[in-house]
Amino acid sequence: MHPFRTHTCNDLRKADVGQSVKISGWVHRKRDHGNLMFVDLRDHYGLTQCIMEIDAEGFAAVESVRSESVVTVEGLVVARSADTVNPDLPTGEIEVRIESFTVQSAADELPMPVFGDVDYPEDIRLKHRYLDLRREQMHKNIVLRSSIVSSIRRRMVDQGFLEYQTPILTASSPEGARDFLVPSRMHPGKFYALPQAPQQFKQLIMVAGFDRYFQIAPCFRDEDARADRSPGEFYQLDMEMSFATQDDVFEAIEPVMHGVFDEFSDWEITPAPFPRIPFREAMLKYGSDKPDLRNPLEILDVTEIFRGSGFGIFAKAIESGSVVRGVPAPNTGDQPRSFFDKMNDWARTQGAPGMGYIIFENAGGKGPIAKNLGEERVAQLRELTGLGDGDGMFFACDKENGAAHLAGLARDKVGQDLDLLEKNAFRFCWIVDFPMYEWDEREKCLDFSHNPFSMPQGGLEALESMDPLDVLGYQYDIVCNGIELSSGAIRNHKPEIMYKAFEIAGYTAEDVEEQFGGMLNAFKFGAPPHGGIAPGIDRIVMLLAHEPNIREVIMFPMNQQAEDLMMQAPAPAALRHLRELSIRTIEPEE
Repeated sequence: MHPFRTHTCNDLRKADVGQSVKISGWVHRKRDHGNLMFVDLRDHYGLTQCIMEIDAEGFAAVESVRSESVVTVEGLVVARSADTVNPDLPTGEIEVRIESFTVQSAADELPMPVFGDVDYPEDIRLKHRYLDLRREQMHKNIVLRSSIVSSIRRRMVDQGFLEYQTPILTASSPEGARDFLVPSRMHPGKFYALPQAPQQFKQLIMVAGFDRYFQIAPCFRDEDARADRSPGEFYQLDMEMSFATQDDVFEAIEPVMHGVFDEFSDWEITPAPFPRIPFREAMLKYGSDKPDLRNPLEILDVTEIFRGSGFGIFAKAIESGSVVRGVPAPNTGDQPRSFFDKMNDWARTQGAPGMGYIIFENAGGKGPIAKNLGEERVAQLRELTGLGDGDGMFFACDKENGAAHLAGLARDKVGQDLDLLEKNAFRFCWIVDFPMYEWDEREKCLDFSHNPFSMPQGGLEALESMDPLDVLGYQYDIVCNGIELSSGAIRNHKPEIMYKAFEIAGYTAEDVEEQFGGMLNAFKFGAPPHGGIAPGIDRIVMLLAHEPNIREVIMFPMNQQAEDLMMQAPAPAALRHLRELSIRTIEPEE
C-alpha cells in the first residue's frame, strides 16, 4: 500500500464500502460526540469524514491533534446511516473508520481559522496567505483561475496562435505607468526595467514573421492598488496578429471571451459580435469609457435647454463654456425628499458643488430648477428625455470632461440605488475610435491619450492636415460590466508615421530613436500591418468568481501599499548587495 494514500479525500463512494484505504490531508475540524470522535479530513480534492470510538487504540492521538495538522488515516470504508448521509458532500454516503492515525506534521495554534466563513482582516489573511488559501472559497478561486487560463490557452491555439515568451529584463518604455527598475551589476549606474507589457517585443515578433502570437504574460507596473488592479504585477492574455484589421482582432478575441465566460458561468452573456461604441458617444451617453451596460440609464445633453434660461447658475456657466448633462432617475416621484438630498450630498463628496434635480409631475415639474427654468423649457426637457410624471432627472454642469465624469458616476449610483442593473448577466462592448491625443492641462502640452504605438485613422495625411485633437486612432478597449478588461490597437508599423506621431506629442526624432530604436529600426526593414490586444487575466477571473476585489483571485497578492506581508517585501538591501551594484540609498525627506 502507498505510504500516504490509496485515494484522495474526494474519491470514496458507497461502492467502496468494505475496502481498506489510506487517505492523507489536513484536519479540517473535529467533533466529539461522546463515544465517537469525528474528524473531517481535507485535501486539494475534497473532504472525507473519519470516525473513531473513544475506547479504540490510538484515540488519544486523534483527540490531541490540532486542526490543520497534516495526518494520514488508514481504515475501513463504512456506509453512513440514512439519517447521517450528507447530500451536499460527494463523499457524504460513507465514512472511514480509523484503524491507524499518523501525524505527518503537527500544526501550532492558528493565527486565523480555516474552517468556517469568519471574515478576517486582510493584513492577517495576507501575512498567513498559505492558511487563507486553504479556505474553501479561496481554494476554489485559485483552481478556477487555473482552469480559465487553460481554457484561454486552448482557445488561442485552436485559432492558430502560438505561444512565445518575451524578456522580463528589458528597457524602460513610456507605457503610461511607472517602471520597476533593476540595477545592473555588470554595468554600474545602468538599469533594466521590468516590462509594463510585452508591447514592443510582440510587435517585433510580427516583424520577425511569426504570424499569430499569444502569451499569458506577466506585466509589472509601479501603480497604486484599486479593487480591480493589483499593485506591482498582473497577468494578461497578450496577443498580436499580422496582416490584421481591427475587425480581424475583434473576430479573434470575441470567441475567446464569450467562450470562456460561457464555460465558467451560467449567466447570460452578450452574443458576438459585441456592440461597438465610439469613445465620444460613450462619454456622452454613459460618462465613462468603461460603461456598465447592465444599467439601462443613458445620459442626455440638455445644454441648449438651459442656455439663456432663468436658471442663472447653469445659464452663466454655459456662456463660459460649460455643458449640462442630465441623468434620468425613473419612478422616483414617490421617493422621499431625503433621496434627492443624499444625492446632492454625495455629489459634494465627488468634488462638485452639488447636483440639481427635477421631478416631473402634472405635465410640469417641481423643485428649484423647474421653478426657475419655466414651464416651456420643462416641457422641452420632458420631450427631449422621454420622461414623464413620476420620473426625476439629476443634472451635472461643468466643462465637458467634468460634466461627463460626474454624470457618469451619478448614472452608476442612480442605477444601483434604484436597483436597475440587469441581474445575472455579463454585458460586453468595445469602445472604439479613441482620440490619438489629449491636452495635458497640468503640463500644458499635447500627449498621447491611449497607446503611442497605434496607427492613426487616416495615416500620415491625418497627422499632417488635421487638428491633433480631432485625430482618431485604431485603438479599442473591451469592457465587461463596467470593468475594462483590455486595451488594444492596430499598430503604427511605418517609421515616417511614427516620427510624425511622436513629434506632435513633443518628441524629437532623436528622442524616438533613443527610446524606441529597437522597434523603429526593425520597421525600416519591412514590417507587416499588425494589431493586437491584451485582456487582463486577473480581471477576467475576478468577474467569473463574482469577487469584488482582485486580490481574492491572485494566489500571493501584495496589499494596497504594494507590500508582500508574508515574504516581508520590499525590504532594505544588504550593504554588500548595494556595493556590488554601485548603489547608495538616500532617505526621503520628511
